[in-house]
Amino acid sequence: MSLISYYNNLIEMNLASTLNNNYAVTVGFFDGIHLGHRYLIEELKKIAQTKGLKSMIITFKEHPLKVIDATFKPELLTSNSEKLEQLQSFGIDKVIELDFNKEMANLTAGEFIKQVLHEQLGVRLLLVGHDHRFGKDRKEGFMEYQKYGQQLGMDVIQAARFSTEEFKQISSSTIRKALKAGKIKKVNALLTHPYSFEGYVVDGFKVGRKIGFPTANLRLIEPDKILPGIGVYAVEIEWEQATYKGMMNIGHRPTIDNGDAISIEVHIINFDSDIYNQQLKVTFIDKIRDEKKFNSVEELIEQLKIDKEYVSTLPASK
Repeated sequence: MSLISYYNNLIEMNLASTLNNNYAVTVGFFDGIHLGHRYLIEELKKIAQTKGLKSMIITFKEHPLKVIDATFKPELLTSNSEKLEQLQSFGIDKVIELDFNKEMANLTAGEFIKQVLHEQLGVRLLLVGHDHRFGKDRKEGFMEYQKYGQQLGMDVIQAARFSTEEFKQISSSTIRKALKAGKIKKVNALLTHPYSFEGYVVDGFKVGRKIGFPTANLRLIEPDKILPGIGVYAVEIEWEQATYKGMMNIGHRPTIDNGDAISIEVHIINFDSDIYNQQLKVTFIDKIRDEKKFNSVEELIEQLKIDKEYVSTLPASK
């Protein structure tokens, strides 16, 4: 798609109304909408109000690296719909989602600022994160952005680095690393809400039912969402507007010789409905323990009883 046809698409999406307006904007992929993102968004709202401008967030439907490198597999903290829903909850005047394509990937920072922000979207002020870089090959930084802005009469401001007493480093990659390590409480604190995903209930081995702990086997609806690391987790399950406590195993099920395949299965406490082919939402509360191979199925059953008792005592997340 050429840039001209791309911009025509913007107009067809009813974004042309922004062209003659004055906006303060910040740009990013915003995966996870974590503490650092929330700080940046609140700064944008304050600056826009002080300057008498409207606020705008620009994000992208596709992960930019996926467009640049077809072999890249994103490990997303939020699906596209989750991200947009959260961004729109901040009271921002306009949230715009652009299709990041190869033509856009080839724009330099200066071309993006001039052609997209200035000419197409009426941006008067650009707020960038303390370490954010954009444009082809991400070669340029804040000093160059300021220079391009001055040429166009656009203010370019850099946000201060954000941290807390508890978390000195806040980023999407930090959260992914913690999630892979099973550090659910850290993840949830950095996100400011419990990590979750949605999945379909698919056919499984039905071993759990035989030992008194029937499980629902899940397939992720958003395949690019990242799974927590291998282990056993306390979770909450949402189905048909009701919430249930559960315990989820992500792993190889070594006691019953599951091989190398990774399974995602959840035992829902005090629940006996038929949910095959149904959609569930799984919210992670805490990691209970590592996955381990027990000497017998009887030992596994005893441990599952302990896990169930622990999960049953946990307070609800909401």
